[in-house]
Amino acid sequence: MTTSTGEAVLFWVLGPLMVIAALGLVLARKAVYAALSMIFVMIGLAVLYLANEAEFLGIVQIVVYTGAVMMLFLFVLMLVGVDASTSAVETIRGQRWIGALLGIGLGTLLVTVISRATFAPASGLEGANSATNPVGIARVLMSDFVFAIEVVAALLVTAALAALVLTHRRRLTRKVGQAERAEARVKAGQHLVNLPAPGVYARHNAMDVPALDPYGNPIEASVSRVLRIRGQEQGLSSQVTTLIDSGDLPAAIASGAQGENESAEPGAEQDGDA
Repeated sequence: MTTSTGEAVLFWVLGPLMVIAALGLVLARKAVYAALSMIFVMIGLAVLYLANEAEFLGIVQIVVYTGAVMMLFLFVLMLVGVDASTSAVETIRGQRWIGALLGIGLGTLLVTVISRATFAPASGLEGANSATNPVGIARVLMSDFVFAIEVVAALLVTAALAALVLTHRRRLTRKVGQAERAEARVKAGQHLVNLPAPGVYARHNAMDVPALDPYGNPIEASVSRVLRIRGQEQGLSSQVTTLIDSGDLPAAIASGAQGENESAEPGAEQDGDA
């Protein structure tokens, strides 16, 4: 198996950049910068896959990891928010030294095992992908590493169940049904339904004009309490006169509406004088 000059140049240019991005992932103080560094590493890894004729792995690396997983991480970071000052505080004393020692020990173990391991002669991806790249990957995963695949599948299911358990909230009080809510409103003397909307016979949607009941009387509760306190509630006299002239309002209902409006105006004047 031979390596072309372009492939070697691509590796020696992209490899150090990926190492720098990986260091940025570990050393970045802001979580967003760490996530962006991880995205660069994943894209670089996908380019190396494509250069080694593993088209399926390269596309999956970009679509699944870079396009889905890392975008999900960034969305969570933007939604929840992580402050750099809080992330730099150690919640457990000495955890940095413990992590450094564990990292050095793991690196030493990997270097020792790889240096003493023996590998078969490399045949290249052209020989491994006898049919196509997806078929070759499926043959390796489902024959040589089937136990590891099953363990990873069980781990993913366990992680999903753990996320459901962690996000589940227990009710502090008993769940109240619709019938109990209505009964409580009746006992408290509240309205069972929403208050009537303002306006006169749907002629307009003015919020300062009260609605009318079936008998033509104005419903004061239909106007906002803020407008009533400010004295910005309009009377029905002008509206009723317009409707009578057009013939759209019966005289009996008109007289009732005008009477209610006139009886309400002296009280409003007294409140204003007070």
